Amino acid sequence: MKKVISTEKAPAAIGPYSQAIEANGFVFASGQIPVDPATGEVAQGIEAQATQVMENMKNLLEAAGSSLSQVVKTTVFIRSMDDFGTINAIYARYFEKECPARSCVEISRLPKDVLIEMEAIAVK
Repeated sequence: MKKVISTEKAPAAIGPYSQAIEANGFVFASGQIPVDPATGEVAQGIEAQATQVMENMKNLLEAAGSSLSQVVKTTVFIRSMDDFGTINAIYARYFEKECPARSCVEISRLPKDVLIEMEAIAVK
């Protein structure tokens, strides 16, 4: 059985997908981009964008009854590997210990031409 997770504290889905799905004790969070859910505005610069992505993911997981401390896997999509160090520093503020498994890949383009997107799998 699966349950659709939705919250106004993370950007609304901009296509035919759910913000997150809970199934079999796991939360599968769709990719979060750096859109402020209150204003719909995209944060400017990699530091602000990475922080907004982490806040959006935190809010989404909390709406599902989970948290960042329960994340077991993330995939981070970035526009430039030149931003890797900056992203790592911000990521480390949110995952201080027992960090999840992670993949990080550079891609050519993301929705709304943002610089970063992150998806996650967490236990409930």
